[in-house]
Amino acid sequence: MHGRAGSVRLAGALFALGVVSGAPVSAETPAPPPRPPEAVYAKTCGYCHGQHVAPVIRGRAIPAEMTQAIVRRGQRAMPAFRPTEISNAELKALALWLKASKADPKEHDQ
Repeated sequence: MHGRAGSVRLAGALFALGVVSGAPVSAETPAPPPRPPEAVYAKTCGYCHGQHVAPVIRGRAIPAEMTQAIVRRGQRAMPAFRPTEISNAELKALALWLKASKADPKEHDQ
């Protein structure tokens, strides 16, 4: 397979195998659906904030805007979390959930 004829045959074979569909191919992978705020808290926040390594944040009615700013910028020993770690949609839902959350007695009893 040399030259243009070989390229055309290769493209035809790939098309026939379904490797090339003729549809535009996107290099971007679709974003996964946002995790529920409880899951984000349990996996990311609760590790420190639920174990008295960091201040307890549930039940304190922290303004959502403050939570979002601190999560993105970090504060003192708390690292900043990138949108690849907590998406913007997850962070907004988490901040609203935390503001409305009740204190968890298990977090306060330790």
